[in-house]
Amino acid sequence: MSAPPRQRDLRLDFFRGIGMFIILIAHITDNPWTLWIPARFGFSDATEMFVFSSGMASAIAFGAVFGRAGWGMGTLRVAHRIWQVYWVHLGVFFVTLALMLALNLTGAFPRDEVGALNLYPFLNSTGPNLLGLLTLTYVPNYFDILPMYLVILALIPVMMALARADVRLAVLASLALWVAATAGLNLPAELWFTRPSVRPWFFNPFAWQLVFFTGFALMAGWLPPPPVHRRLVWLAAGIVVLSVPFAWSRIIGQVEAIRDIRLAAAPLLDKTDFGVLRYIHFLALAYLAWVAVGPMGARLRRGGWLGAAVTLICRVGQQSLAVFAASMVMARVLGAVLNLAGNGPLATLAVNLTGFALVIAVARTAAWFKSQPWKTETARAAPAAAEAAPSAEVRP
Repeated sequence: MSAPPRQRDLRLDFFRGIGMFIILIAHITDNPWTLWIPARFGFSDATEMFVFSSGMASAIAFGAVFGRAGWGMGTLRVAHRIWQVYWVHLGVFFVTLALMLALNLTGAFPRDEVGALNLYPFLNSTGPNLLGLLTLTYVPNYFDILPMYLVILALIPVMMALARADVRLAVLASLALWVAATAGLNLPAELWFTRPSVRPWFFNPFAWQLVFFTGFALMAGWLPPPPVHRRLVWLAAGIVVLSVPFAWSRIIGQVEAIRDIRLAAAPLLDKTDFGVLRYIHFLALAYLAWVAVGPMGARLRRGGWLGAAVTLICRVGQQSLAVFAASMVMARVLGAVLNLAGNGPLATLAVNLTGFALVIAVARTAAWFKSQPWKTETARAAPAAAEAAPSAEVRP
């Protein structure tokens, strides 16, 4: 008797999908909806969600290869993914730059879209900065998440080798890298600029690997999942609620004491080097979300319109790289349209809903291509062709 099919864990796809929608909202320039995304009410944001979920997904995608085929083949699998993401990064940059140049050339948009992305240094000194772009030593601020992801992916074989000796070595290595990053370890973002520049990567990969490998370790079994306990739920909820006054700009702007505390705690909230308060806040949010959806995402498995919405979000989460890349390009165009329309409520609604529709369309298209429909069509066409073909039998 065969074993029953294993149910898919919806939690990873669902929260990756939520993160994709939030990232789109956050990257549409001058978008009033950004005032209501979770980042405005806490220390962490959708970046942590994206990186943590990517760590979990990587443990699923690559961990099995390392276990089944060995360290060498696992490393080749990671290298293949690095190759894919590298070209996606370059594609996002050049497509976005071309679209911004096109918008400027129309003369219809009030804002200098190329200047808004600070890309004139690249155009004014294309040779050295092209070399920098290809070697990840020129990393413009808007295009800095995928380079961070590339470096973190390159660390997976190292962590897997350490984990083969002792899982605690991998955990300690991740913590040590984070400490080194907070002490100054980073990479140059403008190495080839003609003017002197010491700007580091905005997303320090040696710091952000901590949240990535936290997700990786939980999914790989290096760390045990936290127990569902009422005290832990109240602790996590307390952390989330108490962070609101120190994160919400309306309160910070009106209460001088909170503003002073926020200023004093700035290193602990630093986004570049992944301040420890961001980590604590994200872990609290992640724990509450994990408890809320139930074992294996059981509470996400619903019928009706709510179930349909969950399914749609999960489909977006399943195609996170394609959706993320498309979102980064679309967000700039949508932001230019919103700016041209005057940022009013109706224009804001129309632009954001259009963005959501495009995200869903990208996810569906990516899934369709991954299903390789040409193979299915070939298989269907072959019997039909055989039936339609004239008989080759020789009759007397």
